[in-house]
Amino acid sequence: MSRPTRQDLREQWQLALPLAMGHLAQHTMQLVDTAMLGRYSEAALAGASIGGGLLFTVLVLGLGVALGMDSLVPQAVGAGEPVRARRLLWQGVRLAVIVGVPLMAIAGITPLLLPVLGVDPEVAAETWAYILGRLPSIIPFLLFACMRSYLQAHGITRPVVMAAVLGNLVNALADWVLIFGDGGLNQLGLPGIGLPAMGALGAALATSVVTVVSVLYLALAVRAVTIEGVDRNDRSARARDPELMRRIVRLGLPIGLQLTAEVGVFALTAMLAGTLGEIQSAAHGVAITWASLTFSVVIGLGAATAVRVGRAVGGADVSGTRRAGVTGLWFGVVFMSATAVVMLAVPRQLAQAFTTNPELIEAAVPLLRIAAVFQLSDGAQAIAAGALRGAGDTRASFYANLAGHYGVGLPISLVLCFGMDQGAAGLWWGLSAGLTATAAFLIARFLYLSARPIARA
Repeated sequence: MSRPTRQDLREQWQLALPLAMGHLAQHTMQLVDTAMLGRYSEAALAGASIGGGLLFTVLVLGLGVALGMDSLVPQAVGAGEPVRARRLLWQGVRLAVIVGVPLMAIAGITPLLLPVLGVDPEVAAETWAYILGRLPSIIPFLLFACMRSYLQAHGITRPVVMAAVLGNLVNALADWVLIFGDGGLNQLGLPGIGLPAMGALGAALATSVVTVVSVLYLALAVRAVTIEGVDRNDRSARARDPELMRRIVRLGLPIGLQLTAEVGVFALTAMLAGTLGEIQSAAHGVAITWASLTFSVVIGLGAATAVRVGRAVGGADVSGTRRAGVTGLWFGVVFMSATAVVMLAVPRQLAQAFTTNPELIEAAVPLLRIAAVFQLSDGAQAIAAGALRGAGDTRASFYANLAGHYGVGLPISLVLCFGMDQGAAGLWWGLSAGLTATAAFLIARFLYLSARPIARA
């Protein structure tokens, strides 16, 4: 193994491990939500699954704008421009607030789609409750994404991990109390206070509290970052910069559209599963939670890849740009291969982590086996998208997701599920096909771009 390759592997590992751990710890909160709601009721579990999908479909448009910083901040750091990096952060904070307000209004009305799609009324009621409880978290979530982008571009990853660990502790306690009400307090050995069991609403409120706590923690970490030769209290970097805001939006909007397309097809799948009955819908929720758990790790790997590619582009390092992207892809292949083996080997045990209902377990097992099949494609497309983001090419990911999921995956899902009566399994085979087509295009696009010098965004 050559010295540059060993160096790439070491740098990738040092940056990717804490970022992957941070994303994994954040997603663990969703696992806890799912596990507790699964023991509360199938309707609450299905409602939170559908509500989370709808909310995130709306939210990712704003998240994409924040992720526009994933191109600009690492490139500024790689070019030795720390003041520009700090200025980009403040423009991102402004955009998070500007974009967040209308997104709250849009998210609040998304459950109106549920009766049109024929979702079970009890599940629809839990979906409404979940979304309303999550609305206060939208702007803090976008602020968190901006601050995380700034910190990881500087190689500062510990605060991201600690915020996630702190969030898990707060979420577990809040979930137990708010989902089960006085019953949860009594099981903790505490007297009841007349708190009702809130089900999906309780899980949503717990998540909103955690999001606010996490963003306050990251804000302290951002403030601690020092810029050599610049007074920490100098407010000039905070001044409004319309040009930088336009650059962030120009790069971030395609990311938002890409994420909307990708998450939208999963949300649509969740709603279609909701039309198949409570058990099929809840089984989809169990399987998608495990698939999302593994995906959260490769999101961290993709973020690390974006940082390393962006720094290489900022430093005009052509060979380093290619190595950073390819190294990230290899890390993803190794990890997702391991998770695929686990899903194939013990799907029943994975389902039992969230429910004791035998019928629900039997419905979830085949979906987990299909999830194992698309692990490699899911990981590869996420990391390739991160590499392209670091290179400043954010449009390719949007086009790839649009063609892959809606041109390939969704038609296959509809035919298999409703035309050939394969139920939720048919929906999931379509998802697998869409992810594979998307991954193939994105990898080819990065290899093409990284074969020559890439201009800074």
